[in-house]
Amino acid sequence: MTDRLWYAAYGSNISPERLACYLGGGRPAGATRDYPGCRDTTPPDERVPLELPGAVFFGWQSPTWGGGVAFYDPDASGRALVTAYRVGADQLADIWAQEMHRQPGADLDLDLLVRHGSLVAGPGRYERLLVVDEYGSQPVVTFTFPPGHRPVENPPSLAYAETIVRGLEETHGLSADVAQGYVASLAPAA
Repeated sequence: MTDRLWYAAYGSNISPERLACYLGGGRPAGATRDYPGCRDTTPPDERVPLELPGAVFFGWQSPTWGGGVAFYDPDASGRALVTAYRVGADQLADIWAQEMHRQPGADLDLDLLVRHGSLVAGPGRYERLLVVDEYGSQPVVTFTFPPGHRPVENPPSLAYAETIVRGLEETHGLSADVAQGYVASLAPAA
């Protein structure tokens, strides 16, 4: 099997500028944390806007962003707008590690992931890798909360929400109003 896949980003990584901090290292605008970057800092081969079944919601309390962050619920009704980036399995493993505040460097068994459809590494907020689709004969993979560990809903900080809006404008071609409306629809009711 190939070591290339599509990483489906639905939160702040929907913004290519934000994803660049995971790939090459750095601190995204509005965040309070620096990222070490991936072993392979090569930009994605391609990126495509996709829509997945399921829903995105904001939850947890991020020390990096000061509010809720996005989670994907594949079992919920709705639609999830994502930016899919064509990256290497090692890059996805390093992005995933950084999301969990771990150092990059562990390998990902892409064959095992594809064979089982998901892998759960623990109870942490993004500890489940999930094959959600296929695009161009390559798996589309994302990460989210493990079964039974759905985070409590919590609205995002303005900086986090604006990062997603900018990403939707850039990668999906949405107007600012439409992108803001989509992001607002994900936040818990007051």
